[in-house]
Amino acid sequence: MTETTMTTEAVPGLRDGGAAPSVLRGGPLPAAPAAGETVLSWYETWVRETPDAPAVADGEHRWTYAELDAAAVAVADTLRGRVGPGDIVAVCLDRSAALVAVAVALARLGAVYLPLGPRPGERRLAAVAEGLRVVAVVGAPELLPPAHRAAEHLPLPVPEEGVNAVAGAVAAFRPPAAGARTAPDGTFYAVLTSGSTGTPKAVAVGQRSLGALLRWHRERTGLRAGDRHSLHVGVAFDPHLLELWSALTCGATLSVAPDEVRWDPGALADWWREAGITVAVSSTPMVEPLLDRPWPAGLKVRHIYVGGDRLRRRPGPDVTATIHNAYGPAEATVVCTAYAMRGEPADGAANGGAEGHGGTADDGAAGEPPAIGRPVAGAVVCVADERGRVVPQGEAGELLVGGDCLSLGYLDEELTARRFVAAPDALTGVERVYRTGDRVRLRADGELEFLGRLDDQVKVSGVRVEPAEVEAAFEHDARVRRAVVAVRRPASGGVRLVAFVLPAPGASPAARDLLGGVRAWLPEQAVPSEVHLVDGYPLDANGKVDRAALLDAAESATEAAKATEATDGPAAEGPAAADSGTARGLDDLAGSASEVLVLRLCRDLLATPAITLDDNFTEAGGQSLTAARLLAAIQDAVGVRLRAPEVLRQPDLRAVAALVDKRLAAAAEVS
Repeated sequence: MTETTMTTEAVPGLRDGGAAPSVLRGGPLPAAPAAGETVLSWYETWVRETPDAPAVADGEHRWTYAELDAAAVAVADTLRGRVGPGDIVAVCLDRSAALVAVAVALARLGAVYLPLGPRPGERRLAAVAEGLRVVAVVGAPELLPPAHRAAEHLPLPVPEEGVNAVAGAVAAFRPPAAGARTAPDGTFYAVLTSGSTGTPKAVAVGQRSLGALLRWHRERTGLRAGDRHSLHVGVAFDPHLLELWSALTCGATLSVAPDEVRWDPGALADWWREAGITVAVSSTPMVEPLLDRPWPAGLKVRHIYVGGDRLRRRPGPDVTATIHNAYGPAEATVVCTAYAMRGEPADGAANGGAEGHGGTADDGAAGEPPAIGRPVAGAVVCVADERGRVVPQGEAGELLVGGDCLSLGYLDEELTARRFVAAPDALTGVERVYRTGDRVRLRADGELEFLGRLDDQVKVSGVRVEPAEVEAAFEHDARVRRAVVAVRRPASGGVRLVAFVLPAPGASPAARDLLGGVRAWLPEQAVPSEVHLVDGYPLDANGKVDRAALLDAAESATEAAKATEATDGPAAEGPAAADSGTARGLDDLAGSASEVLVLRLCRDLLATPAITLDDNFTEAGGQSLTAARLLAAIQDAVGVRLRAPEVLRQPDLRAVAALVDKRLAAAAEVS
């Protein structure tokens, strides 16, 4: 089992000399999962030794290690001569055998794998292509941005079976933009994170740090040949690299999650059971609802990694898996600290998770939120004040991360110099650290407690979002003079982005139209759930926009609208209203019971009392996470379960209600 040590002696650079410093060091790196020294060589060991073992499973489709590698070699041979070491290749594929084959092929070529997901916004992809030296974009021709649809296409021999597979994937080649940034030497993959300038930042990660993470993950979970590891996380986000390479470097099987699993916790648990998943990675908002209910029976899953948002629940006594509350920015290679928990006994005392390969024991109080734990093997962390000096244990400060988990930096050298700085004197043997911008404290029990962001950056459904980037996306529209984005944290948990838009002189845009425009610039999680049109911004004592006052005004307008609905009067209107229009009273709504139910739930979940049955769920601010909550609420109300893709594809809420009626009718026939 990997051990973590806590430094307790007085060290140079500690602000209050003699006190225990807030420094934690992960244990030594465990043994490699296979012969060789690189991530690719570990995978190749299993290709040689277990060629007939399943490497990828997608529903009824299976690819052995030999078949997967043959596909990867064919892709590499096709690209050879056009793509070489250090070249950045943007990959616009969803979770599939095709994605895995392309990732392995790029590793064989020494190229840099830049995952963007199957449908990145056209303008977002264009901004990446202009800012980074992307030599090719891989994806389905019809889903590529216009500039790449007209470019030279090279067909790729990728697997075409599976729920997320595409027919006819190509590599599209365009000359890189002049002055575009290249990847640092040794980059294995790159991922995008939110940027305050409106342009995403690209993080470069080498094989050394990814390999260190994979070794720790294998030792922590006991991952081995015969296991089934999830391939569930959205491809644009770096945890999918942990899923993909951890399975392939241990001889395990990657199981591809179908679309509905991404948004529906109940469907996720069903899929874990049906696919025989033994090790899983998912987001906090997906797993947390499962911890609020009786644990599903018949699961083989031993370890579940959750992250991307603050976990507020501990596993109950019936939970049969170890739950790992994982923390880590992309700059620290997916995971740099983790906290393992097993189910709590009925008396409420916490039960440790140090069983088998579990790792850190959970000895926190049952009523407090889980910690983010201790550093992974090879990592070193400390808590520092605003001057970079290590603070005493128990005092809050910024989390600094160093050691084997560090990425190579950004593809922007100036930004790298600002965020990757010299290590404090207290961190002996460490040259540089990454300033996370996260506020934490080292508890008396040696566990790190997450307290929030030092700046405005937030995580929404597992994705780090800079409100400034969201604001910039709105301001690309000529009808917008300025946009301010604030963060609302409902009592029910999670994070919601709220946009306050000041129209340009003479313009009168509709909020829904503005949302449609920003989707081309932003990942889904960064699209605000509410848009309010304003005629000015309140300022605080420092002359800055008072976001708290904006949120209070919006909430007051929403409450007034609900009060008006209760008396069947006209809904509140004005500059803080989410959109123009009048909300209809639900009691007088002419429609089926399902229509009344769907409209009521959507108005509550989206905090938009003006929406009607003729509105589209997505255009009204609905996202995948909101869809999951809607599905759960419908199931609780009438006992039928829809699938998130069905909801997101419907033209309006009336069609969603029709789906509910269809399911109710089918259930009645069966009974």
